[in-house]
Amino acid sequence: MTQHFRAEAVSKAPPAVLFTLLEAGDRWSEWAGPFVPRSRWLVPGAPEGSVGAVRRLGFPGPFGSTERIVEHEAGRRLSYVVDSWQPYRDYRADVDLVPTTDGGTQVVWQSSFVPRVPGTGPLLRAGLQRLVQSFATRLARSAETAGR
Repeated sequence: MTQHFRAEAVSKAPPAVLFTLLEAGDRWSEWAGPFVPRSRWLVPGAPEGSVGAVRRLGFPGPFGSTERIVEHEAGRRLSYVVDSWQPYRDYRADVDLVPTTDGGTQVVWQSSFVPRVPGTGPLLRAGLQRLVQSFATRLARSAETAGR
């Protein structure tokens, strides 16, 4: 059964600043926290970070994540799917950057996946939701300091 979750954060920075951090697959290790000690492009795309680009995030070996960009709307949306083996399949995330009335940005990070082992969905969803919430919060905070 498909699992869904959502993470949100608000930043004082404008959407363009957040998008610059989000689309730079080789720079996630600078802002995404301890679960992303390394980040690099496997296929940078043309232009870099566009649809078809593939990034590698996380730890070396089987503990990292290979992700392919499937939607790229500058300043507004970045969507990706996970291509590496995980305890889930069909993972997709849509990260929307919504301008706020005060010039900031609301980050809305929605994800879905199918657990490989029946019955593990709620546990995987809880863990992934916490991880993605930390990404959304760190992205929002990093964008605020990037503009200084």
